Amino acid sequence: MKIGTVDIAGRAVLAPLAGITDMPFRLICREMGAALVYTEMISAEGLIRKQKATESLIETCLEERPVAFQIFGQRPDAMAEAARRLSEIADIIDINMGCPVKKVVKGGSGAALLKDISCAGEIIKAVVMASSVPVSVKIRTGWDRPDMAVELSKAAEALGAAAVAVHGRTAKQGFSGKADWSEIAKVKQAVKIPVIGNGDVCSARDAARMLQETGCDFVMTGRGALGNPWIFRDISAYLYNGSIPEAPEIEEIGAMLTRHLSMQLARMSETTAVKLMRKHAAWYSRAASRPHARPCGGAEFRRRINHVDTAAEFEEAVRDFFARRLPRQKPAPGPACPI
Repeated sequence: MKIGTVDIAGRAVLAPLAGITDMPFRLICREMGAALVYTEMISAEGLIRKQKATESLIETCLEERPVAFQIFGQRPDAMAEAARRLSEIADIIDINMGCPVKKVVKGGSGAALLKDISCAGEIIKAVVMASSVPVSVKIRTGWDRPDMAVELSKAAEALGAAAVAVHGRTAKQGFSGKADWSEIAKVKQAVKIPVIGNGDVCSARDAARMLQETGCDFVMTGRGALGNPWIFRDISAYLYNGSIPEAPEIEEIGAMLTRHLSMQLARMSETTAVKLMRKHAAWYSRAASRPHARPCGGAEFRRRINHVDTAAEFEEAVRDFFARRLPRQKPAPGPACPI
């Protein structure tokens, strides 16, 4: 399948997550089977002003491609300039029109654009004209009620967008409640460009069900991949042969966490890397608990990891928790893949 001119070999996509989808995490997810990965949100204003914190978000490498660089902003000219610069390294430029975080919305960016279709259209047009690579748009179903997804998706298509990603919640919902996949289906019926479904995809069966119920072209998961990059392997296997691989051994999860830390150490100071990886360690530990007999001391491990300061202390805590060989629980049988 394609998004514009970009070949996408698979149907599972890693969502953009602020503070999480940096290059090491994207690389891991690509290795596990993600067909496309998104960067963290990149401020157009920060990029054109060459702010150090923003420029650190655009690190990339050949091994993670294809990669979509997501930008946010309120001024069409700034968004266009950011797209022009990022086109040199990106496979796809994505416009964020769905982030509900207060500091983003307060500046008129992200989901705030759902309340200003005129400005949203000007931004899409400016970015499409400035970009030398395909442009996608990530939206929510609306601001406080699901009434904008179809209209904005049709406008994006008319203005030259190559794809649209739809999170099945309103901006006001944030991440609460249940995603309304019927709104994703409405968008798919209304446009000819590829549609990426997003919201509550936490397993391979969720992905297959979303594809069947909405007709979307790709499924996007963010929170479902936290501590569990194997979700992309599982989705691919379930869609293509109807079976889900056995969950990784606890030792394998620990080894992945240790490797994730080493990838961060190669690009930043030890202190920064350890602090950054504390939240990932918590997610990996919870992922380890789900498919296996629950490891004792999970809460204790998370308390411990939040107080380590060095890589050696971090790795020792990981070894102590993940090296335990516990009896496996076979996954419960489920229905065959409906796709």
